[in-house]
Amino acid sequence: MVQKTMASKKALRSKKTFSERAKNRWESAKKSLSKNKHYYILMAPFAILFFTFTVVPVIMSLFISFTYFNLLEPPRFIGLDNYIKLLLDDEIFLISLRNTLILAVVTGPLSYVLAFVFAWLINELRPKLRALMTLIFYAPSISGSAFLIWLLIFSGDVHGYANAFLIRFGAISSPILWLRSPTYIMMVIIIVQLWLSLGVSFLAFIAGLQSVDKTLYEAAAIDGIRNRWQELWHITLPSMKPQLLFGAVMQITTTLAIAEVSMQLVGFPSVQYAGHTIVTHLIDYGSIRFDLGYASAIATLLFLIMISTNIFVRSILRKVGS
Repeated sequence: MVQKTMASKKALRSKKTFSERAKNRWESAKKSLSKNKHYYILMAPFAILFFTFTVVPVIMSLFISFTYFNLLEPPRFIGLDNYIKLLLDDEIFLISLRNTLILAVVTGPLSYVLAFVFAWLINELRPKLRALMTLIFYAPSISGSAFLIWLLIFSGDVHGYANAFLIRFGAISSPILWLRSPTYIMMVIIIVQLWLSLGVSFLAFIAGLQSVDKTLYEAAAIDGIRNRWQELWHITLPSMKPQLLFGAVMQITTTLAIAEVSMQLVGFPSVQYAGHTIVTHLIDYGSIRFDLGYASAIATLLFLIMISTNIFVRSILRKVGS
Protein backbone atom coordinates (compact mmCIF):
# COMPACT_ATOMS: atom_id res chain seq x y z
CA MET A 1 0.00 0.00 0.00
CA VAL A 2 2.84 2.33 0.92
CA GLN A 3 4.61 1.52 -2.38
CA LYS A 4 1.42 2.31 -4.36
CA THR A 5 1.07 5.62 -2.54
CA MET A 6 4.69 6.54 -3.20
CA ALA A 7 4.34 5.56 -6.87
CA SER A 8 1.19 7.66 -7.25
CA LYS A 9 2.90 10.63 -5.58
CA LYS A 10 5.92 10.22 -7.86
CA ALA A 11 3.66 10.05 -10.95
CA LEU A 12 1.76 13.13 -9.76
CA ARG A 13 5.05 14.97 -9.15
CA SER A 14 6.40 14.05 -12.60
CA LYS A 15 3.12 15.09 -14.20
CA LYS A 16 3.23 18.38 -12.34
CA THR A 17 6.87 18.87 -13.33
CA PHE A 18 6.04 18.21 -16.98
CA SER A 19 3.15 20.69 -16.91
CA GLU A 20 5.38 23.25 -15.24
CA ARG A 21 8.06 22.77 -17.89
CA ALA A 22 5.47 23.14 -20.63
CA LYS A 23 4.12 26.27 -18.96
CA ASN A 24 7.62 27.72 -18.64
CA ARG A 25 8.37 26.98 -22.29
CA TRP A 26 5.13 28.68 -23.30
CA GLU A 27 5.94 31.73 -21.20
CA SER A 28 9.46 31.86 -22.64
CA ALA A 29 8.07 31.59 -26.20
CA LYS A 30 5.64 34.46 -25.52
CA LYS A 31 8.42 36.63 -24.13
CA SER A 32 10.64 35.87 -27.13
CA LEU A 33 7.77 36.62 -29.53
CA SER A 34 7.04 39.92 -27.78
CA LYS A 35 10.70 40.89 -27.65
CA ASN A 36 11.48 40.04 -31.29
CA LYS A 37 8.10 40.84 -32.84
CA HIS A 38 9.60 43.25 -35.37
CA TYR A 39 11.72 40.39 -36.77
CA TYR A 40 8.66 38.20 -37.18
CA ILE A 41 6.78 41.04 -38.85
CA LEU A 42 9.58 41.45 -41.38
CA MET A 43 9.67 37.69 -41.99
CA ALA A 44 5.88 37.38 -42.31
CA PRO A 45 5.51 38.30 -46.05
CA PHE A 46 8.14 35.76 -47.14
CA ALA A 47 6.84 33.12 -44.72
CA ILE A 48 3.28 33.54 -46.00
CA LEU A 49 4.33 33.39 -49.65
CA PHE A 50 6.64 30.40 -49.02
CA PHE A 51 3.93 28.49 -47.19
CA THR A 52 1.25 29.36 -49.78
CA PHE A 53 3.22 28.69 -52.96
CA THR A 54 5.72 26.02 -51.81
CA VAL A 55 4.56 24.06 -48.76
CA VAL A 56 0.88 23.86 -49.70
CA PRO A 57 1.53 22.76 -53.34
CA VAL A 58 3.94 20.06 -52.14
CA ILE A 59 1.35 18.70 -49.74
CA MET A 60 -1.37 18.86 -52.40
CA SER A 61 0.90 17.11 -54.91
CA LEU A 62 1.59 14.34 -52.41
CA PHE A 63 -2.14 13.84 -51.88
CA ILE A 64 -2.96 13.96 -55.61
CA SER A 65 -0.26 11.34 -56.33
CA PHE A 66 -2.55 8.75 -54.70
CA THR A 67 -5.47 9.66 -56.98
CA TYR A 68 -6.54 9.61 -60.61
CA PHE A 69 -7.06 13.25 -61.58
CA ASN A 70 -7.49 14.54 -65.13
CA LEU A 71 -8.76 18.10 -64.40
CA LEU A 72 -12.19 17.21 -65.81
CA GLU A 73 -13.31 14.92 -62.99
CA PRO A 74 -12.87 15.13 -59.22
CA PRO A 75 -9.78 13.27 -57.93
CA ARG A 76 -10.49 9.57 -57.40
CA PHE A 77 -8.40 7.75 -54.79
CA ILE A 78 -6.51 4.77 -56.27
CA GLY A 79 -3.90 4.12 -53.58
CA LEU A 80 -0.43 3.13 -54.77
CA ASP A 81 -1.47 2.37 -58.37
CA ASN A 82 0.41 5.38 -59.78
CA TYR A 83 3.63 4.38 -58.02
CA ILE A 84 3.29 0.71 -59.01
CA LYS A 85 2.74 1.66 -62.64
CA LEU A 86 5.61 4.15 -62.51
CA LEU A 87 8.19 1.74 -61.11
CA LEU A 88 7.08 -1.55 -62.65
CA ASP A 89 5.24 -0.83 -65.92
CA ASP A 90 6.55 2.48 -67.26
CA GLU A 91 9.64 1.65 -69.33
CA ILE A 92 10.01 5.26 -70.50
CA PHE A 93 10.23 6.43 -66.89
CA LEU A 94 13.05 3.95 -66.26
CA ILE A 95 14.87 5.37 -69.32
CA SER A 96 14.34 8.90 -68.01
CA LEU A 97 15.55 7.86 -64.55
CA ARG A 98 18.71 6.37 -66.04
CA ASN A 99 19.36 9.47 -68.15
CA THR A 100 18.76 11.78 -65.19
CA LEU A 101 21.14 9.83 -62.97
CA ILE A 102 23.83 9.85 -65.68
CA LEU A 103 23.47 13.62 -66.08
CA ALA A 104 23.49 14.14 -62.31
CA VAL A 105 26.55 11.95 -61.70
CA VAL A 106 28.56 13.44 -64.58
CA THR A 107 27.54 17.11 -64.68
CA GLY A 108 26.74 17.60 -60.98
CA PRO A 109 30.16 16.98 -59.34
CA LEU A 110 32.08 18.20 -62.40
CA SER A 111 30.20 21.49 -62.68
CA TYR A 112 30.45 21.98 -58.90
CA VAL A 113 34.23 21.52 -58.94
CA LEU A 114 34.64 23.68 -62.04
CA ALA A 115 32.55 26.47 -60.51
CA PHE A 116 34.74 26.48 -57.41
CA VAL A 117 38.04 26.22 -59.31
CA PHE A 118 37.15 29.10 -61.64
CA ALA A 119 35.93 31.18 -58.69
CA TRP A 120 39.15 30.44 -56.78
CA LEU A 121 41.33 31.45 -59.73
CA ILE A 122 39.32 34.57 -60.57
CA ASN A 123 39.37 35.66 -56.93
CA GLU A 124 43.13 36.17 -57.20
CA LEU A 125 42.78 38.78 -59.96
CA ARG A 126 42.61 42.55 -59.58
CA PRO A 127 39.11 43.94 -58.78
CA LYS A 128 38.27 45.28 -62.26
CA LEU A 129 39.62 42.24 -64.08
CA ARG A 130 37.87 40.00 -61.54
CA ALA A 131 34.53 41.70 -62.22
CA LEU A 132 35.01 41.30 -65.99
CA MET A 133 35.93 37.61 -65.74
CA THR A 134 33.01 36.97 -63.37
CA LEU A 135 30.65 38.47 -65.95
CA ILE A 136 32.20 36.37 -68.76
CA PHE A 137 31.87 33.10 -66.84
CA TYR A 138 28.39 33.89 -65.48
CA ALA A 139 26.90 35.18 -68.76
CA PRO A 140 26.18 31.74 -70.36
CA SER A 141 23.81 30.80 -67.54
CA ILE A 142 21.58 33.83 -68.24
CA SER A 143 21.90 34.03 -72.03
CA GLY A 144 18.53 33.41 -73.62
CA SER A 145 19.95 32.53 -77.07
CA ALA A 146 22.43 29.95 -75.76
CA PHE A 147 20.60 27.05 -77.39
CA LEU A 148 20.71 28.74 -80.81
CA ILE A 149 24.52 28.81 -80.61
CA TRP A 150 24.71 25.09 -79.83
CA LEU A 151 22.17 24.26 -82.54
CA LEU A 152 24.54 25.90 -85.02
CA ILE A 153 27.55 24.07 -83.59
CA PHE A 154 25.91 20.63 -83.65
CA SER A 155 23.92 21.05 -86.84
CA GLY A 156 23.65 17.73 -88.69
CA ASP A 157 24.86 19.00 -92.06
CA VAL A 158 28.28 20.04 -93.39
CA HIS A 159 27.59 23.63 -92.33
CA GLY A 160 27.52 22.73 -88.63
CA TYR A 161 30.68 23.92 -86.93
CA ALA A 162 31.44 20.55 -85.30
CA ASN A 163 30.97 18.62 -88.53
CA ALA A 164 32.90 21.17 -90.62
CA PHE A 165 35.82 21.09 -88.17
CA LEU A 166 35.99 17.28 -88.05
CA ILE A 167 35.64 16.89 -91.83
CA ARG A 168 38.32 19.48 -92.48
CA PHE A 169 40.83 17.64 -90.30
CA GLY A 170 39.87 14.21 -91.66
CA ALA A 171 38.32 12.84 -88.46
CA ILE A 172 35.05 11.97 -90.25
CA SER A 173 34.10 11.57 -93.92
CA SER A 174 30.40 12.49 -93.69
CA PRO A 175 28.34 14.71 -91.37
CA ILE A 176 27.14 13.29 -88.06
CA LEU A 177 23.54 13.79 -86.96
CA TRP A 178 24.52 14.94 -83.49
CA LEU A 179 21.00 15.85 -82.34
CA ARG A 180 19.19 12.92 -83.99
CA SER A 181 21.49 10.01 -83.17
CA PRO A 182 20.90 8.28 -79.80
CA THR A 183 24.65 7.61 -79.64
CA TYR A 184 25.54 11.32 -79.39
CA ILE A 185 22.46 12.93 -77.80
CA MET A 186 23.53 12.39 -74.20
CA MET A 187 27.07 13.63 -74.91
CA VAL A 188 25.74 16.85 -76.45
CA ILE A 189 23.40 17.49 -73.51
CA ILE A 190 26.26 16.98 -71.04
CA ILE A 191 28.51 19.43 -72.92
CA VAL A 192 25.84 22.14 -73.08
CA GLN A 193 24.79 21.61 -69.46
CA LEU A 194 28.38 21.99 -68.27
CA TRP A 195 28.66 25.21 -70.29
CA LEU A 196 25.50 26.55 -68.64
CA SER A 197 26.33 25.35 -65.13
CA LEU A 198 28.48 28.27 -63.93
CA GLY A 199 25.56 30.19 -62.52
CA VAL A 200 24.40 30.92 -59.00
CA SER A 201 26.89 28.50 -57.42
CA PHE A 202 29.75 30.31 -59.15
CA LEU A 203 28.60 33.67 -57.75
CA ALA A 204 28.15 32.14 -54.27
CA PHE A 205 31.72 30.82 -54.34
CA ILE A 206 33.05 34.23 -55.43
CA ALA A 207 31.19 35.85 -52.52
CA GLY A 208 32.42 33.19 -50.09
CA LEU A 209 36.05 33.62 -51.14
CA GLN A 210 35.75 37.39 -50.71
CA SER A 211 34.40 36.97 -47.17
CA VAL A 212 37.26 34.80 -45.86
CA ASP A 213 39.18 36.64 -43.12
CA LYS A 214 42.65 37.39 -44.49
CA THR A 215 44.22 37.40 -41.01
CA LEU A 216 43.56 33.65 -40.82
CA TYR A 217 46.16 33.07 -43.53
CA GLU A 218 48.75 35.05 -41.55
CA ALA A 219 47.99 33.07 -38.39
CA ALA A 220 48.14 29.82 -40.36
CA ALA A 221 51.56 30.72 -41.75
CA ILE A 222 52.82 31.11 -38.19
CA ASP A 223 51.30 27.74 -37.26
CA GLY A 224 53.17 25.95 -40.05
CA ILE A 225 51.00 26.04 -43.17
CA ARG A 226 53.39 26.56 -46.08
CA ASN A 227 51.50 26.17 -49.40
CA ARG A 228 48.23 27.15 -51.08
CA TRP A 229 46.75 23.66 -50.96
CA GLN A 230 47.05 23.53 -47.18
CA GLU A 231 45.50 27.01 -46.97
CA LEU A 232 42.66 25.86 -49.21
CA TRP A 233 41.87 22.75 -47.16
CA HIS A 234 42.38 24.09 -43.63
CA ILE A 235 41.25 27.72 -43.99
CA THR A 236 39.43 28.59 -47.21
CA LEU A 237 37.02 25.65 -47.43
CA PRO A 238 36.04 25.59 -43.71
CA SER A 239 35.49 29.37 -43.79
CA MET A 240 33.01 29.14 -46.66
CA LYS A 241 31.02 26.04 -45.71
CA PRO A 242 27.67 27.90 -46.03
CA GLN A 243 28.50 28.85 -49.61
CA LEU A 244 29.71 25.32 -50.36
CA LEU A 245 26.47 23.88 -49.04
CA PHE A 246 24.37 26.40 -50.96
CA GLY A 247 26.30 25.66 -54.15
CA ALA A 248 25.83 21.92 -53.66
CA VAL A 249 22.08 22.31 -53.17
CA MET A 250 21.79 24.46 -56.29
CA GLN A 251 23.86 22.05 -58.40
CA ILE A 252 21.86 19.04 -57.21
CA THR A 253 18.57 20.80 -57.95
CA THR A 254 19.80 21.93 -61.38
CA THR A 255 21.22 18.59 -62.52
CA LEU A 256 18.24 16.54 -61.35
CA ALA A 257 15.82 19.00 -62.99
CA ILE A 258 17.40 19.14 -66.45
CA ALA A 259 14.67 19.54 -69.07
CA GLU A 260 15.00 22.75 -71.06
CA VAL A 261 18.40 21.79 -72.52
CA SER A 262 17.05 18.46 -73.75
CA MET A 263 13.80 19.88 -75.14
CA GLN A 264 15.47 22.76 -76.99
CA LEU A 265 18.34 20.74 -78.47
CA VAL A 266 17.04 17.25 -79.25
CA GLY A 267 13.29 17.79 -79.32
CA PHE A 268 10.41 16.60 -77.19
CA PRO A 269 10.31 13.66 -77.18
CA SER A 270 13.87 12.93 -78.30
CA VAL A 271 14.80 10.09 -80.65
CA GLN A 272 14.32 6.77 -78.82
CA TYR A 273 13.96 8.88 -75.65
CA ALA A 274 17.75 9.21 -75.56
CA GLY A 275 17.48 12.70 -74.02
CA HIS A 276 14.39 12.05 -71.92
CA THR A 277 14.68 13.04 -68.24
CA ILE A 278 12.42 12.78 -65.21
CA VAL A 279 11.30 16.39 -65.61
CA THR A 280 10.46 15.99 -69.32
CA HIS A 281 8.48 12.87 -68.36
CA LEU A 282 6.70 14.98 -65.74
CA ILE A 283 5.96 17.68 -68.33
CA ASP A 284 4.62 15.01 -70.70
CA TYR A 285 2.04 13.72 -68.22
CA GLY A 286 1.32 16.99 -66.42
CA SER A 287 1.13 19.51 -69.31
CA ILE A 288 0.25 17.38 -72.35
CA ARG A 289 -1.72 14.35 -71.15
CA PHE A 290 -3.15 16.12 -68.07
CA ASP A 291 -2.83 12.98 -65.96
CA LEU A 292 -2.07 15.02 -62.85
CA GLY A 293 -2.18 12.10 -60.44
CA TYR A 294 0.53 10.25 -62.33
CA ALA A 295 2.52 13.47 -62.81
CA SER A 296 2.34 14.12 -59.07
CA ALA A 297 3.72 10.64 -58.40
CA ILE A 298 6.67 11.45 -60.70
CA ALA A 299 7.20 14.77 -58.90
CA THR A 300 7.09 13.05 -55.50
CA LEU A 301 9.76 10.52 -56.49
CA LEU A 302 11.94 13.31 -57.89
CA PHE A 303 11.48 15.23 -54.63
CA LEU A 304 12.57 12.19 -52.59
CA ILE A 305 15.63 11.71 -54.82
CA MET A 306 16.61 15.37 -54.35
CA ILE A 307 16.15 15.23 -50.57
CA SER A 308 18.18 12.02 -50.16
CA THR A 309 20.95 13.38 -52.40
CA ASN A 310 21.08 16.62 -50.44
CA ILE A 311 21.39 14.72 -47.15
CA PHE A 312 24.24 12.62 -48.60
CA VAL A 313 26.10 15.69 -49.91
CA ARG A 314 25.68 17.54 -46.60
CA SER A 315 27.21 14.60 -44.72
CA ILE A 316 30.25 14.83 -47.03
CA LEU A 317 30.63 18.60 -46.74
CA ARG A 318 30.65 18.39 -42.93
CA LYS A 319 34.02 16.59 -43.22
CA VAL A 320 35.63 19.39 -45.22
CA GLY A 321 38.65 20.77 -43.37
CA SER A 322 38.54 18.13 -40.64
